[in-house]
Amino acid sequence: MFQLIMNQAFDAPVAQLYKAWSDLETIKRWFAPGDMTVPEATADVRAGGNYRIVMQATDGSQHIVSGRYHEVIDGEKLVFSWQWEGSPNITQVTILFTAIDENKSALQLIHNEFDDQQTCDKHQQGWNGCITNLLKIVP
Repeated sequence: MFQLIMNQAFDAPVAQLYKAWSDLETIKRWFAPGDMTVPEATADVRAGGNYRIVMQATDGSQHIVSGRYHEVIDGEKLVFSWQWEGSPNITQVTILFTAIDENKSALQLIHNEFDDQQTCDKHQQGWNGCITNLLKIVP
C-alpha cells in the first residue's frame, strides 16, 4: 500500500482552518483543485456522518468523491474514507490540525491505502491544487 503525506502552514488560527474543513459553505469555496468548482456538496461532519463532493471542471465534466467520517475531534483531527464515484477502491484521509501560536496553524494531510504509486501521485497533485485554493481563503 502507498500513502502520501503533506504539510502546510497557515497564517490563521486553528479554529479558522478547521472550519474550512467542517463548514459546508466554506468547503464549497475551495475543495477542488485548480479552476474546478464545487457546485454540490454535503457534509455531516461527525463520526458516522457521510459526505459527498462534486468537483466540476470548466468543460462541465464532474468528478464525485464521497465517504464517511470515522473520527472527528473538533479543532484537532478528521479521519474519513475516500471513494471516487464508480470506483471500487476506498482509501483513507487523516487531517491533523495543530496550533503553532494564536494566529498560525499547521495542517498535516495523510492519504493512504493506495494500490499503486501512480494513483498516489495523482491524488498528491489533486490535493496540492486543493490546498492552493484553501490558501486563498485561509491565508
